Amino acid sequence: MKEIRKEIKEITRKKLPGIQNKFRRFILIFIGSVLMAVNLNTFVHTGGLFPGGFNGLTVLIQSIGRTFFSVEIPFTPVNLALNAVPVIISFFFIGRNFTLFSLLSIVLSGLFTDIIPRMTLTNDILLLAVFGGGLNAIAIYFCLRADATSGGTDFISIWISEKYGLDAWNYILFFNIAILSAAGILFGWDKALYSILFQFTSTQLLKYLYRRYQKVTLLIITNKPDTVYAIISENTHHDATIFKGTGGYTKAERDLVYSVVSADEIRRLVPKIRTAEPNAFINVIRSKQILGRFYRKPND
Repeated sequence: MKEIRKEIKEITRKKLPGIQNKFRRFILIFIGSVLMAVNLNTFVHTGGLFPGGFNGLTVLIQSIGRTFFSVEIPFTPVNLALNAVPVIISFFFIGRNFTLFSLLSIVLSGLFTDIIPRMTLTNDILLLAVFGGGLNAIAIYFCLRADATSGGTDFISIWISEKYGLDAWNYILFFNIAILSAAGILFGWDKALYSILFQFTSTQLLKYLYRRYQKVTLLIITNKPDTVYAIISENTHHDATIFKGTGGYTKAERDLVYSVVSADEIRRLVPKIRTAEPNAFINVIRSKQILGRFYRKPND
């Protein structure tokens, strides 16, 4: 009996971190979905905006039905239909749990959009576009922090980032501009242009908040290259190259540690290097594109 209890405890101990992580992801997705729905039912609806992506395409279809056919189309079924193909692609090429949590985000945000009542905070369309775009970025950020996505073009963006190591948010912005052009033709260019401002605000804020797919180059001049390398390796799983050099002023031998890491890892990495090696000279350079072997945390 003691051995059985011990085995049960061991199994529970191993499963508990996984359960806690899934619960954390669910809470983040829940918050992000509520924010997404509130944004659609306040800023987007009040301003007559089209947020871009598949959410924007869904709103466009709803507007067409309401304006030209006098039919009120619910948000959830249309959004699910549009996301069907990206979900399948994501399941096979990005990750199973990633896709399932993303699908949960799509379903919850759709249901909340249909349930939460529409509200009017202001009729100033400029304020609606700017602050609505900001709230949209925050909603997507919660989903990304849960290692998931809000669906649609986000699937495509993450797939491009994973496969080619590129920061794809600006490419998605151009894609959304093409979609919004159709809205401009049907419903007026003022709404379309304000919608582009909405999407631009969302894209730029999201790039600032979530920097996993942005890369930076570290050039660190130090007397403790092994210590610096150990910190980089243990905290990021990235490798580094160590060069020998000579100080131009002191003529003393120094070492240069060269490494490329994700931009979001810099916040915790640099303070640890500074603590272990206070005399280190650290240069952080943004890297536009990386070709070759580069460790990427896999999506589950």
